[in-house]
Amino acid sequence: MRARRARLAIALLLGAVTTARAEEAFVTEQPANRVAVVDLSTEGKAAGVVKAQIPVPGAPAGIAVTHDGRRAYVTSPDDKTVTVIDAASRQVLARWPVGGGPLGIAVAPAGAPVFVADWYAKRLLVIDPATPETHREAQTGASPSGVAVTPDGAFVLTADRDDDTVSVIDTGSLNRVAVIPVGTRPFGVTVDAQGRRAYTANVGSNDVSVIDLAARAVVATVKVGERPYGVALAHGRAFVTNQYAGTVSVFDLTTLKDLGRIAVGEYPEGIDASGDGRRVYVANWFDNSLSVIDTEALKAVATLPLGDGPRAFGAFIRHGE
Repeated sequence: MRARRARLAIALLLGAVTTARAEEAFVTEQPANRVAVVDLSTEGKAAGVVKAQIPVPGAPAGIAVTHDGRRAYVTSPDDKTVTVIDAASRQVLARWPVGGGPLGIAVAPAGAPVFVADWYAKRLLVIDPATPETHREAQTGASPSGVAVTPDGAFVLTADRDDDTVSVIDTGSLNRVAVIPVGTRPFGVTVDAQGRRAYTANVGSNDVSVIDLAARAVVATVKVGERPYGVALAHGRAFVTNQYAGTVSVFDLTTLKDLGRIAVGEYPEGIDASGDGRRVYVANWFDNSLSVIDTEALKAVATLPLGDGPRAFGAFIRHGE
């Protein structure tokens, strides 16, 4: 009887393991006008396999996968739309006309609202997925690009490229409560898991601004490679894509010490981390690939082929369960 119960327990455990969702990358392929879904399993023949190619017109660039993994939201600057994708079924659920030049996008931790930066105007669109036909707006600086939300959902940040600033916006009132000068032409912005610091990749000054969110001020500037685009945080380190160098710069989040550079593909742009922090994924726009970085060893351990022009600007990893 005990042996039978033990076999049953093992079978149930194995069943739970095999049905758990593996992590996936939802990568915008801009010239190809689609989103590729890539299996990121660390074991088995499925690793690196493109599981789906979802047509998304309008030169898709920005993407935000929700924390629960149910939805992916994609910006299309050419079509002035946001596309809503059911992440499990790979089906397009809706396309929201938003006007302007939608680029950066982020979703509140609770799953709503959706925040969209209008590259052509000094505004952030705030959209409730339940009523997408109407939206609210918040003021930003010129040419807002990257968007990030604090873990408690209280504030949303935009990297205002042409003003060399970061806007801090109260998500309740939509008041712009702070304007923080950073480096030259900030593009990507990332907030840490504790909501204490934010990091901007400054493409014009080849550095990263480190922002204390309580003080609403830059507390350090870290030099990186040429034309930094985005920042991912994992394993106590910051990983920064250097577009013109074909590398990822790494520095320690506590000491800010430079930990070197990792060679990846040509013109790396989008960057995001796995849920456990063991891997960082880099979309290489010019050589149509996804680089996989081991965050402990600080080296690229795999290169996964993709379609034409992967950008994946935003949170593009759908985490496992």
